[in-house]
Amino acid sequence: MDSSFKEGDNLLPDYDVIIIGAGIFGLATGNYILEEDPSINLLIIDKNSGPGMGNTAKSAAAFRVYFTSNTNFILANSSIDFYLDIQKKGIDLDIQMVGYLWLESEKDYDSKVDLLKEIRRRGVEVKEYNTSELRKILNINIEVSNTEFGKLLGLHDVYRGLFVPKAGFLSPDKLVNYYFNNVKRCGGQFLFNNEVVEILLEPPDKLGVPGEPFPWQDKVARGVRLASGTTISSNNVIVAAGAWTPLLLDKIGIDAHIKPKKRQIFSIKAVTDELRRLLLIKEFNGIGMPFTILPKPRIYIRPEFGEGAFWISYSDDIGRPFEFDEDPIPEEDFYINGIYQILINYFPQFLDLMPHSMWAGYYAYSTIDKQPVIFSNAGIIVVTGGSGSGIMKGDAIGRIAAALYFEKKYAELYGGYRFDTTALGFENRNIERERFVL
Repeated sequence: MDSSFKEGDNLLPDYDVIIIGAGIFGLATGNYILEEDPSINLLIIDKNSGPGMGNTAKSAAAFRVYFTSNTNFILANSSIDFYLDIQKKGIDLDIQMVGYLWLESEKDYDSKVDLLKEIRRRGVEVKEYNTSELRKILNINIEVSNTEFGKLLGLHDVYRGLFVPKAGFLSPDKLVNYYFNNVKRCGGQFLFNNEVVEILLEPPDKLGVPGEPFPWQDKVARGVRLASGTTISSNNVIVAAGAWTPLLLDKIGIDAHIKPKKRQIFSIKAVTDELRRLLLIKEFNGIGMPFTILPKPRIYIRPEFGEGAFWISYSDDIGRPFEFDEDPIPEEDFYINGIYQILINYFPQFLDLMPHSMWAGYYAYSTIDKQPVIFSNAGIIVVTGGSGSGIMKGDAIGRIAAALYFEKKYAELYGGYRFDTTALGFENRNIERERFVL
């Protein structure tokens, strides 16, 4: 039987599990539920025409183990090790271990001395580069604070470079296809081009009286309603809808404490000799330019070797509303007025160059601590809050959500980590706020 359905096909009258969202969180969760028990009737529903076509597809698809939070370190390190392992076994994810290069001002570097000790204590390698080395390798302007534009923009001089080798990027499409194919192989079914508009609730013990559920009755999930009006029943609904999550949960009074924030990526072609040299520098990793983060404001430059380009972005917060548009439009003015003038002060190689392409998506921001959110309520498991680092934690998140579905106290993460399945919920939440959000 084809495991992908369209409206009008015969669906089972009910499912053991319905997952809303075929992004990285939904696919990884479905994968590990079926890996544990292939007999489970599982359906993944997505409004798009295929898997991973929401914000997963709009991601920079980068990963790192350099976090202030030990929780985020565990989630990312476990997931990255898993991705590296399956690639070694022949599943090509197009992983590029280019590393992350954080360019720090003297003030910011001094403030991170104790944090760097903690990060290194976790086993994370951090190499330090001085200004003369950075200038020679990157051909970067180190002293920018006293230039005309530097003073106007409040720029910081580069004091030190912190290079983290265990970092890079991968192909989101290939990672999505890995989990998608696993779910299909285990008998999981998919319903694409269909939007879930409502999670259906019923009392666990129905009275058989018209009008149920009444306000005083307990309520649990009993299925979903599609935009077409079709209802599909299940006693277990998993919401892994990313930035769309509040649109479903707010209707039924469940707060996931996440909000959508628009994020934009601008692609600049390496059309000059200077930019081509920058793209292909080998000194840090033997491959090319590392994923590079400027001093505040934390504009990042992500090399794209196959495209011969640089993906450039900046996560503006104050002044950027929490709002949601089904099809967010990138703003060229944001690049010109929010990124370009700063970028060319550090890297004059980008002078007079504008984006050849751009796109926008959403971070599902966890407003409490920028950490993922996984909890169960009324037969609904919520898996969200990637806060811009969903792909790099996706495997661990899927394992935790699956373990929560099976009511396990601990999830067994790749690499031997045991993770409390309630730790990312709210009743027992006691984790550090993440400070390194790009």
